[in-house]
Amino acid sequence: MEIQNKKGTLWSARKVDQVHIVSIKNRASILEALSDFVTTQNIRAGEVTGIGAVDEATLRFFRPSEKKYVDKTFKEQMEITNISGNLSEIEGKITLHLHITLGREDYTALAGHLLDARISGAGEFIFYPLNTRVVKIKNEEAGINFYDFEK
Repeated sequence: MEIQNKKGTLWSARKVDQVHIVSIKNRASILEALSDFVTTQNIRAGEVTGIGAVDEATLRFFRPSEKKYVDKTFKEQMEITNISGNLSEIEGKITLHLHITLGREDYTALAGHLLDARISGAGEFIFYPLNTRVVKIKNEEAGINFYDFEK
């Protein structure tokens, strides 16, 4: 078993064989920290999961009938009950695509596409890199990006 510890400005990580365990620092942006992590570690495709807590989150919801996204920001303490997503290439740029479920103090939940959130407490993530190139191309009919395995 190969183990390596790594550190960035907004994160620390341990690599065990091919899997990365990542901790994001308190008050850091999830997208900024994870984007820096995948860039510095040269991860170009894979899966990510996570849990933790935030005090601000901007979620996005896609309206297929309008081919339009609607964004909304929530400013309150919330538990990340799940983040799941993937890493792929869109228009030549490595891009995180994350969905999140957030638990509120009244035990209701919010969910959607994660634009960004600020850690308030812990941010614990696991990256499962793939040794391949995965490209997404915008499907004009649907209005969203789909995998294109020909690229």
